[in-house]
Amino acid sequence: MKSKFPKDFLWGGAVAANQCEGAYNEDGKGLSVQDVLPRGIRGQRTDVPTEDNLKLKAIDFYHRYKEDIALFAEMGFKVFRTSIAWSRIFPNGDDEEPNEKGLAFYDDLFDECLKHGIQPLVTLSHYEMPLALGKKYNGWMDRRTISFFERFAKTVFERYQNKVKYWLTFNEINAILKAPFMCGAILTDKEELTESQLYTAMHHQLVASASVTKLCHEIIPDAMVGCMILGVTVYPLTPSPDDVIKTMLRDRETYQFAHIHARGEYPSYLLRYFEKNNIGVDITDEDKEILKNTVDFISFSYYSSICESANESAKMTGGNLSKGFINPYLKSTDWGWQIDPKGLRYTLTKLYDLYSLPLFIVENGLGAEDVLTTGENGEKTVNDDYRIAYLNDHLVEVEKAIDDGIPVMGYTSWGCIDIVSASTAEMKKRYGYIYVDRDNDGKGNLERYKKKSFYWYKNVIETNGESLKR
Repeated sequence: MKSKFPKDFLWGGAVAANQCEGAYNEDGKGLSVQDVLPRGIRGQRTDVPTEDNLKLKAIDFYHRYKEDIALFAEMGFKVFRTSIAWSRIFPNGDDEEPNEKGLAFYDDLFDECLKHGIQPLVTLSHYEMPLALGKKYNGWMDRRTISFFERFAKTVFERYQNKVKYWLTFNEINAILKAPFMCGAILTDKEELTESQLYTAMHHQLVASASVTKLCHEIIPDAMVGCMILGVTVYPLTPSPDDVIKTMLRDRETYQFAHIHARGEYPSYLLRYFEKNNIGVDITDEDKEILKNTVDFISFSYYSSICESANESAKMTGGNLSKGFINPYLKSTDWGWQIDPKGLRYTLTKLYDLYSLPLFIVENGLGAEDVLTTGENGEKTVNDDYRIAYLNDHLVEVEKAIDDGIPVMGYTSWGCIDIVSASTAEMKKRYGYIYVDRDNDGKGNLERYKKKSFYWYKNVIETNGESLKR
């Protein structure tokens, strides 16, 4: 079957600085919120970095990026999504001057990508705010954090304007309501935060996102700036109208963020929610003007779907930050994430129907406990047919969406090389095409080995999707 993927489709993979780089205290880098989260999203933070935090060394991408970029190039990547660690550039977040060694590292990284014909897709803030901003200002609770983010963004836009043409502002920006410390450096315990405080922090991030979108367009006129949301496909558990209404309300929790980025204003239902629940958010006239700086495309993560129900006795499932009810028609991963390729097509369709902007799938993949084996020729590999099946089936649904007329810019599968998990801070939950020799105890020589999926994805890219099994 002839491929429906456009010739300029951006095939690639994605990581985050805090999950791959390591070198947490080298070359002037300050501490980030991730450096005190040794157990991931669901764990408790510590006062100082502890040796059991695998992210402190991660997979040592900071020192081995040339080797890894060469492997991505061997697969044929057109794009590589990564993030800039804010605390590498401004160690305390509010510093007057940037850290030159941090800037130089990303110069070298982006140069290496471009040398291999790979376009960087850069996230400005991917769950790695400077910890000092939390301690001094309580993170995004303080409006002054907007100006610190603007300074950071302006610095990197000017520095990399000839190297980076694709930018994302905040990773999964809707997640701040679920994980305020990790996503916003808010040190106040979540249980003590009021809705007014949470939505105030959210508002500050949204204003900052729109402000730096304007900045990017001014500094790099040919750049494209996107928002990035945690994509949660939600179905009614039953045809009951109560379940359908519950699903509608749950959808709004996700799409209100895309709405503000794409349309430049708060949706009426969110303003009404503030009013009905006495939620005080200081939305100034200046803020309203800034929010009108809309994005060029919408990007999102997609791993699974959930169901919603008014019947609270139904069985629960969920991913990192999204709990829902079990869909009896779907299978689940070892971590309880339900596998739903068709849900990706549904999400693409819904987003485009709502906002009519190009879409970019910047996270999708299967986390599994891979086993390194020795092949017939003595080479070490992983026979990850389960991952190939997952990715194949999702990409087939992406192709169907494209054939429906939906403009999909590209696809960067998550954790294209094994990295430390965001949800559990473990190594055993692996997503990559490349196995990294490191275990949950931090042991291993960090050697890289190509999995079976490495060659599968290489073929997918070479054929622009024609090799997919439909």
